[in-house]
Amino acid sequence: MVRKAVLGRGRSCRWGGTGGRDGTPQAPGSAPHPRPAPAPGSRTGARAPWWRGVLSLLVAAAVAVPLAGAARPQPPAPPPAHLAPPTPATLATTYAAHRANAREASRMAAEHGDHHRADVERALATSQLLDFDGRGPGLATEVLGDLAHADRVAVLVPGSDTGLDTYGRFRATALALHGRLTREAPAGTRTAVVAWLGYETPGTVSTAVATTGRAEEAAPGLRDLVRDVRAVAGRHVHLSLLCHSYGSVVCARAADHLDADDIALLGSPGTGADTAADLRTGARIWAARGAGDWVGDVPHLSADLLGTTVGFGADPVSPAFGARVFAAGDGGHSDYFAPGSASLANLTRIVLGETRAVTS
Repeated sequence: MVRKAVLGRGRSCRWGGTGGRDGTPQAPGSAPHPRPAPAPGSRTGARAPWWRGVLSLLVAAAVAVPLAGAARPQPPAPPPAHLAPPTPATLATTYAAHRANAREASRMAAEHGDHHRADVERALATSQLLDFDGRGPGLATEVLGDLAHADRVAVLVPGSDTGLDTYGRFRATALALHGRLTREAPAGTRTAVVAWLGYETPGTVSTAVATTGRAEEAAPGLRDLVRDVRAVAGRHVHLSLLCHSYGSVVCARAADHLDADDIALLGSPGTGADTAADLRTGARIWAARGAGDWVGDVPHLSADLLGTTVGFGADPVSPAFGARVFAAGDGGHSDYFAPGSASLANLTRIVLGETRAVTS
């Protein structure tokens, strides 16, 4: 199995010689190989020669903008609190138990000498937590707003290289959306935002970021989270999933058993599905990509490579995919929740159900 991906920003790949016009490895001095004709009945973008799968792996490994930091030992942490699924009556108890766990994790991290992690966990210990696990990269599910009485809830699903050590970036997106929802919600409409760091995200520079493996592992947890939200807020609540980068792969893997009203794919490298209909969900599927988002340069391919499937196939913002494409402005890969941005304005409209006002 391939263990590492080495990234380059050039336009060509070297394989121990010069490449043919189609990129096939070729010995120096030999004539270029002719481009093979597609096999009868093959679908463009569905399967590709193995070398294009490798190219897809190399480029897709750069999906998230922030680069991974140097590996370092993780601080010790207590096991997470194991509680029954929350209800309106037990929500305060759930918050309190996970806050206590975050406080203990902060203390242990400080004793270990990891003061950055200790500061993050200390801040989380003052938050409304539906879940918390300080072990390893860390997991946390934070609620902004009054979940038990919300009419409209947005669940944020992050992409690669998101953990407790980088939680501040993820929380900033949740705060930006919550602030705009609070300002723009019609009178009498109550909103909440759930920041779900509920899975171990792949590293930016890794083979995992170019396959669906982590997403498949994460999908059951996302379905559980949606069930918990509906159990607390009530069946009437309008629930939107806003899925960024690799998080869009997670949402796609969970979609067929996910009780959501809207699913928005932001800066998505693909979902592993050929069309929105293939997600087999009753939710409305939205998609957006900023003009400055370099994920648009990721090849939209899917190829079998050494026993696994590399790449995510069809482009979610392409007409053939069939999503409702909305404007995201000129922003880059990390700008979908930037205050004042076209994408944040449209996401707010989607969450509030003002779909006719969404711009394309």
